[in-house]
Amino acid sequence: MGGAKRKRSRKKKSSPKSLDLTSAAASASASTIEEAFSGGNADHIEPPASTSVAENRRPKKRSKLACKPEPSSPVGSPSRRAVPRPVENGDLALIPCDSIGQTVAARAVTAMDAVVKVFCVHTEPNFSLPWQRKRQYSSSSSGFVIKGKRILTNAHSVEHYTQVKVKQRGSDTKYLAKILAIGTECDIAMLTVEDNEFWEGVSPVDFGDLPALQDAVTVVGYPIGGDTISVTSGVVSRIEILSYVHGSTELLGLQIDAAINSGNSGGPAFNDKGNCVGIAFQSLKHEDVENIGYVIPTPVIMHFIHDYEKNGAYSGFPILGIEWQKMENPDLRIAMGMKTDQKGVRIRRIDPTSPENAVLKPSDIILSFDSVDIANDGTVPFRHGERIGFSYLVSQRYTGDISVIKVLRKSKILNFDVKLASHKRLIPSHNKGRPPSYYIVAGFVFSTVSVPYLRSEYGKDYEYEAPVKLLDKLLHYMPQLPDEQLVVVSQVLVADINIGYEDIVNTQVLAFNGKPVKNLKSLASMVESCEEEFLKFDLEYQQIVVLRTQVAKEATLDILKTHCIPSAMSEDLKT
Repeated sequence: MGGAKRKRSRKKKSSPKSLDLTSAAASASASTIEEAFSGGNADHIEPPASTSVAENRRPKKRSKLACKPEPSSPVGSPSRRAVPRPVENGDLALIPCDSIGQTVAARAVTAMDAVVKVFCVHTEPNFSLPWQRKRQYSSSSSGFVIKGKRILTNAHSVEHYTQVKVKQRGSDTKYLAKILAIGTECDIAMLTVEDNEFWEGVSPVDFGDLPALQDAVTVVGYPIGGDTISVTSGVVSRIEILSYVHGSTELLGLQIDAAINSGNSGGPAFNDKGNCVGIAFQSLKHEDVENIGYVIPTPVIMHFIHDYEKNGAYSGFPILGIEWQKMENPDLRIAMGMKTDQKGVRIRRIDPTSPENAVLKPSDIILSFDSVDIANDGTVPFRHGERIGFSYLVSQRYTGDISVIKVLRKSKILNFDVKLASHKRLIPSHNKGRPPSYYIVAGFVFSTVSVPYLRSEYGKDYEYEAPVKLLDKLLHYMPQLPDEQLVVVSQVLVADINIGYEDIVNTQVLAFNGKPVKNLKSLASMVESCEEEFLKFDLEYQQIVVLRTQVAKEATLDILKTHCIPSAMSEDLKT
C-alpha cells in the first residue's frame, strides 16, 4: 500500500459514550454506614486516555471506549452523597445508633482498614518503534486485602508495571508489592507483599453475595485530590453483561449511580453488612449522563481467585468460538425446522481453531447450554424477573471444563460434550503485557497487528482512521491456524537498498518467495535461511518487494547501526 493509503478518508463520528477505566467509584452503603463515615480524596497521576475495542462476537456498532484516565485535577471534592461527620486525623467517626447499626458500622470500619493505596510505575512498549519503550510514568489507584495475604486491584492499574508499591490506610510507609496474577479479560490483578510487617493488624475483607437491584453499596478508594480514604454512596441500578474496556470482553457487571473518579480503580464496593460485593473499575463519561459507574461483581472476582488457586496462574475465561443469530422471526424458525415449543439461536460461523469446530456446524440451532434453555433472543433466566445473555453461563465455567450443548440439526436433537477454551483472535485486543514482536531486514520493519498497535499508529480514533482492510480483519476475520498472525510491513527505514519502497506502510505480507506467511516467526525463519538470489515479498494490493538476498542482509547491519537498533529481531523470535 502506498503512502496515500495509510489512512482512510472518512469523517470522524461523534462517539455516543465512553467508558473511563480509571474510575472505580466509591460505592454506597446503607444509610447507617452512609452516616457513619466520611473521608477525603487521594491523588492519581496517569497518562492521557486511550481506547480499546470491546469484544464483539456479533458485529455491531461499538461505542468509543477510553481505557485510561484523563489527567487528574490536583484538587478533589468529596461525594455530594456522603454525609460529613466530625472526624479526627482522617479516621471514620461512629455516631450513636442501635445495636444493629453499631455492628454494621464496626464491620464497615474494619473493612475500611483493609483498603490500600497502590502506587505503580509504568513503562509501556512502543508499538510503532517496537525495539524501544515509552517514557515511564506513575499512577496511583486503590486495592484491598483478601485472605491469604493477598491484595486485589484492577489489571489496568498495574499494566506494564516496572515497580508496584502499596500503602495501608493511615500509614506513612510504602511496601514493595509482587504481582501474582493479572487477569486482563476481567480487569483484576492479584498482588502480595513479602514484608511481614505490612500484614500486622490487617484484617481481610469478606465477600458477600451478588446484590439485588436498588441494594445500597459504598465504594471506597483513593480518588484524585488527597491522601486519605474517600467514600461515595449509591445503589445498584442495573445488572447485566457489560463490555469490559480494558480486556475487550463481555462479562457480568454491576451499574451503580455513585460518582467514579480517577484513582478509585481497584477499590472495593461494600454492601450494608460491610461485605465486599465488587471492585469499582470504570465509568460512563458522556455529557448527557451523570454518576454512572461500573463494578466487577463477586461471581467474576471469585472466578478469578479460584482460577488462580486451581492452576497456580490465571488461565482466563472460556468462550464459545461461535457467532450466532437471533431466532425471533417466526418464518426463520419454521425454515430451520424448529417446533413451536423450541427456542434457541442459530450458529452463523465457528472459529476454525476452537474445540467447538469439531462437533458443531453452521446453521445448528443451540437449544441449551448445560441443561439451561436458551431463548430466541439469546438470553437465559437469571434471577426473579431478570434475564441475561447466555454467554454468562459460559463465563461461569473454567478453561478445560466439559459442557453439554444441545443443538437442533436438520430437525434432529443432538447433544455434544465440548471442552471449553479461551480462543485467540486474528488481531488480538491485548498483548497481555508482552512486548511487541518485530523483524527487520534491509530497512523493512515487519510486525504483527494488534489493537494496541492500531492505537499507536492511528490514535484513539483508529476505528475511523485505520485502513479498511485492517478494520475488516479486526471485526470479521477468524484465524485459520492456532498460531496465525497478521504480519505487516510497519514502515521502511530509508536506505539505498530500499529505494522506491519508502512509501509502504502498514501493508499485509501475504507470501515470501511463493510460500504463505502464517506468522512473524515463520517469516523471519524463511528470510534468515533463504539461499535464493532474491528475497521476494508478496504484499496486499498486488504489490511486490524484490531485494538481492546477499546485499539486503549486509545492508541490514548498517541500517540497525544508523537507527541505534540493538537487534534485527525481538527476543521471542530468537528462541
